[in-house]
Amino acid sequence: MAEDPIDLIRLEGEGNSVILRIAGKEERKRPDEDDVLVGEFVVDTGFVRGTLKTWVFPEDLTEWQQALDALDAGHDIAWREGSRAPWFFIELDDDERCRVRIRDHAMSLTSVTVTVPLADDWFDDAYRRLDLVWETWPMSEE
Repeated sequence: MAEDPIDLIRLEGEGNSVILRIAGKEERKRPDEDDVLVGEFVVDTGFVRGTLKTWVFPEDLTEWQQALDALDAGHDIAWREGSRAPWFFIELDDDERCRVRIRDHAMSLTSVTVTVPLADDWFDDAYRRLDLVWETWPMSEE
């Protein structure tokens, strides 16, 4: 993992932040296993601070793009819901804010909800971050 970490998801403001930081690609030892990205959710508020390790598969990146498209169209999103990975939700408010919830249903059995601003220019940055992850650590969907 020689590259610098990239924040795939970065929602922050008003003293709160939720970040999904990708540290690099982990190559699988067996030929029948796909490479994965190694990352961690980082939550920081005046009340709660924590991290949660996760792996991100190529299909997760494709689904994140679809989730961004839906969010940009004004819909709430659920990313990776139903998978073994931590679930990630964004619910839109009326006043340019959103509620971000991360649910770790497999290990700690904990969820956290954080409110952050969500300005229109956030979307351009979010798509740029996704492209940067694809370019830095190319992976193919099988």
